[in-house]
Amino acid sequence: MLPLDKVRDLISKHNSLEKDLSSGSVDKKKYAEKSKEYSDLNEIINEANEYLLFDKEKLDLEKIIDDQKNDQDIKDFATKELADLVEKNQTNEKKLKIYLLPKDEADTKNAIIEIRAGTGGLEASLFASDLFKMYEKVSQKKKWSLDIISISKSEAGGLKEVIATIKGKNIYSSLKYESGVHRVQRVPDTETQGRVHTSAATVAVLPEAEEVDLKIEDKDLRIDVFRSSGPGGQSVNTTDSAVRITHIPSGIVVSQQDEKSQIRNKEKGLKILRSRLYEAERKKRDEARSKDRKDKIGSGDRSERIRTYNFPQGRVTDHRVNLTLHKLEEFMQGEIFDEMIENLTLQAQEQELINLK
Repeated sequence: MLPLDKVRDLISKHNSLEKDLSSGSVDKKKYAEKSKEYSDLNEIINEANEYLLFDKEKLDLEKIIDDQKNDQDIKDFATKELADLVEKNQTNEKKLKIYLLPKDEADTKNAIIEIRAGTGGLEASLFASDLFKMYEKVSQKKKWSLDIISISKSEAGGLKEVIATIKGKNIYSSLKYESGVHRVQRVPDTETQGRVHTSAATVAVLPEAEEVDLKIEDKDLRIDVFRSSGPGGQSVNTTDSAVRITHIPSGIVVSQQDEKSQIRNKEKGLKILRSRLYEAERKKRDEARSKDRKDKIGSGDRSERIRTYNFPQGRVTDHRVNLTLHKLEEFMQGEIFDEMIENLTLQAQEQELINLK
């Protein structure tokens, strides 16, 4: 059972924020922060009030049921009301527990998504392109802003690699479970005998880190410049505008050459580097808290096979939650993406609730 004092604290906090925001005396810098907190509490405040009233309402209904003077119709009505009340209380308790779970500080951040062709040659690069198009369609439907940081194309419209930022509301919380190996099973256009081929692409979703999240010391960086090159090695620039940034302590290397300006390439490279370092620090922290990472959905492990896209059977299967959707085409169009994310989020929350016990 959820401690009632924690529920009372939520209600008290909601009332306090309501008074502060309506007083007009809140500092401008804190107003947005308090408004966000108040808005979040609004989503759970009815459940909190109902949860506090449960014991009294339950006792009242039990008295009606036990009262010998009441006729059977009244008792039957009260019995049904009691069953409904208990069910509603269980739902409220679960919602409140989920709300009170420790928040992932990165959930509200924008995201950097990195998609790379894996095993499977040309077919893998075509699948990487299909995945990127899927995330583009999801972004369009949700009115998120997607901007390409760097892109490396292969033959026949495929992608060797693409890195992009996705901006909007709570982006990282919506996409963090996409990290891992995405496997595709389909008949390539070049296959003459109709055989199904298996190939893969890796996806990494990183919270976009700001300078305030992570300070990178200049002394820890080695920056090399070189001439940008296109397919086949031909020079696409007559100046050394491409940038390779090495973070010496971690050994992480980021190369950026999409822009003609060395300064812009350096800015983009540092953005990627900052997010990779930030995510590495978060993983260290998570691993220190949790002895068994296998229980944690969305570990961000790029070597973990998370999902299979089977085109001949028209299905997409997520192996972490054993969920199969027989609507692959709709999924690739971004139509039912939310259904997958909701299931992943729910199971992750369920696991966190078990770990709290």
